[in-house]
Amino acid sequence: MSKKDKRKKQKHNDRDSGTTVLGVAWYRREQWNRLLEISSDRDQLEDTHEEWEPSAEKRFEELSRPGFPIRKVDIDVEELLSWCGSQDRPVDGEARAEFTAMKLREREKNK
Repeated sequence: MSKKDKRKKQKHNDRDSGTTVLGVAWYRREQWNRLLEISSDRDQLEDTHEEWEPSAEKRFEELSRPGFPIRKVDIDVEELLSWCGSQDRPVDGEARAEFTAMKLREREKNK
């Protein structure tokens, strides 16, 4: 096996043996109203950040129980809107989840 093949195999093994990290979108209080304005599923979101935050904290705690590492992922609403536009998709739950996962991967990669 060549050195190049060994390096590729090692990278593959490192990735496969890596721990799954879950991300939970964390929205800024000052951007909450903007999130409501741009979301196509606005009816699925709490009316205020004050209503959203306790349920998000509860969800965060529940996801932490199985033992998977979990991270809060700071979401900039304007960046989310721009990303959705570049992907030609609405700002909805599926897009927010995908964007959150992408931001978490970027953050974990840069550690």
